[in-house]
Amino acid sequence: MAITSLTLSSMCSCTGLQSSAPPPPPRLRICCYSSTQHSVHKTLTHIHSSGVIACLRANSAELALKAAHAALSGGISVLEIVMSTPGVFEVLQQLVQEHPTTTLGVGTVLNVEDAKNAINAGAKFLMSPAMVKDIMVDAQCGEVLYIPGVMTPTEILSAYDSGAKIVKVYPVSALGGSQYISALKRPFHHISMVASQGITIVREYITQGASAVVLSDAIFDKEAISQNNFNEICRLAHFAALQGNEALEWKKRSTLK
Repeated sequence: MAITSLTLSSMCSCTGLQSSAPPPPPRLRICCYSSTQHSVHKTLTHIHSSGVIACLRANSAELALKAAHAALSGGISVLEIVMSTPGVFEVLQQLVQEHPTTTLGVGTVLNVEDAKNAINAGAKFLMSPAMVKDIMVDAQCGEVLYIPGVMTPTEILSAYDSGAKIVKVYPVSALGGSQYISALKRPFHHISMVASQGITIVREYITQGASAVVLSDAIFDKEAISQNNFNEICRLAHFAALQGNEALEWKKRSTLK
């Protein structure tokens, strides 16, 4: 859904004197929350129910499509294509047409222009390694879920207060791994977190409080991709999806005890 902006202009006067240079008028954003929030909530729910976001980067559009097809065939339901992939928007468009019910998004989005191109190509979510304020502002009235990257407690709270419905803790392995997620969830139990970077074991992050994990090499193994071994990627994707389901089931049972 397009974002509608309403610009209000006014004249400033004081004791009969008119200002020659009035301040810039405020921008008021008018949003239709009923439809936009439903779309964003649906994407967020899908991420929560999957537990795994597959992160794909490839050296060519053709390779990206083949690897994506293999991962989706293996059971991956949430897929992120990194901006550095050649023809990323064309790849996304084709995947959206072929897999309309799959949650597809774009990662490493660093500016509004790329965000808009990703949305036009059919992205249901956008991810960044940090919080890009302009993207966050526009996302408040859009139909696409924005997942900003955060590293510290201050950044987590700032992103949440700015409207983020879920954040990506990055680079989690360098910060202490699953134990860092556990520590963050104590004060921020109400904030959904995606753990990202260097993850191979899904369960240890989900059980410590992560809503989902980003898996890159654990699915799109570099050697398998270089050898065009898409059967191996399919196998790794199936294993990752299974890990996600099992971890979420364990988490659900533990909360019922």
